[in-house]
Amino acid sequence: MAGASKTFRVACVQVTASNDMTANIKTASQFVRDAVAKGAEFVLLPENVVMMEAGRENTLAKALPEQNHPALTAFIALAKELKIWLHCGSLGLKQQNGKLANRSFVVNPAGEVVASYDKIHMFDVNLGGGEQYNESATFNCGDKTALIDLPWGKLGLTICYDVRFPQLYRQLAQAGADFLAVPAAFTKTTGEAHWHVLLRARAIETGCYVFAPAQTGTHAGNRQTFGHALIIDPWGKVLADAGTEPGFIVADIDPAQVAATRAKVPSLSLNARF
Repeated sequence: MAGASKTFRVACVQVTASNDMTANIKTASQFVRDAVAKGAEFVLLPENVVMMEAGRENTLAKALPEQNHPALTAFIALAKELKIWLHCGSLGLKQQNGKLANRSFVVNPAGEVVASYDKIHMFDVNLGGGEQYNESATFNCGDKTALIDLPWGKLGLTICYDVRFPQLYRQLAQAGADFLAVPAAFTKTTGEAHWHVLLRARAIETGCYVFAPAQTGTHAGNRQTFGHALIIDPWGKVLADAGTEPGFIVADIDPAQVAATRAKVPSLSLNARF
């Protein structure tokens, strides 16, 4: 669907999620309403949008199964009420093996879940100074890519740490993605060093728009996230940057720019030789 001419307004939400799910749902929902009041037709929420808990045991204890999950139920109702496309960020969902899935959902204006995606790459890192993360101890990794049709083009789904694996994004773009969703809870440490560079690189390499809603600030257990939710065009230009405060950003998107950019630098048409 690249080369479509219909423009639209997108919004990326930025929150400082706590370990109180009810409060987080309320906050995220209000930002969605505010973004729609500014003309947004497609709104994206960040990773772990309704729960940022400290430690594996607490994270597992607060997680719920997908069936009748209060956040998913609320976001489905919200999309239907506002008649928008809504990317629900990601939710930690209980699985049968005792771990969780870190799962994204996309809901259409009829209130139907039209796509889901489980985060493929686990954030298992040691950043030094006592800052260490081991997502694979808590989450199952996904094994399937996800690409869906929106009214304006195709959207490829990814989550946070996936952004460090460019082959995933090239695969999505070669399969027809015009836009890439990267909901995140990027650490302050890695965000300061790499967030803008990585997201701009993924846009430039693929000729896609990148939509990256984000967590920001200090969460339970003194975990710090970087913020700076971004909307980036296919040439790698940052169209909107949320800074470090909770809220949302909007930008007007011209899908025709995808084909125009790829025509200038047709790297996606070449097969990898090495």
